[in-house]
Amino acid sequence: QVQLVESGGGLVQAGGSLRLSCAASGLTFTHYTMGWFREAPGREREVVAAISWSGSRTYYRDSVKGRFTISRDNAKNTVVLQMNNLKPEDPAVYYCAAARRYDFGSSISLRDEYDYWGQGTQVTVSS
Repeated sequence: QVQLVESGGGLVQAGGSLRLSCAASGLTFTHYTMGWFREAPGREREVVAAISWSGSRTYYRDSVKGRFTISRDNAKNTVVLQMNNLKPEDPAVYYCAAARRYDFGSSISLRDEYDYWGQGTQVTVSS
């Protein structure tokens, strides 16, 4: 079965960095757009970043542009979210997600577009 396993969350000071990784198995990785979402207490799950199947196209929510970078390694079936200059508004449970699609339209920011989800990893930022 399909599994997405996140790692790399933790506690970091504001201004610090974390690198989240997601290892995918049980699927043909290059058939999937990959995304990172986050969910903070009392808030809706929201997209953070997404990357096309080839890695040639990326999407970021405005609040993380210039700070976060999404990348993928199709040979290793992994997707990485590098998070720099973490801010007090970034703490949440971060989820890796996979959407079986090749196109990269605006709907890739919608959680309903994604078919599979990881279990999440907690990111905490201390001020």
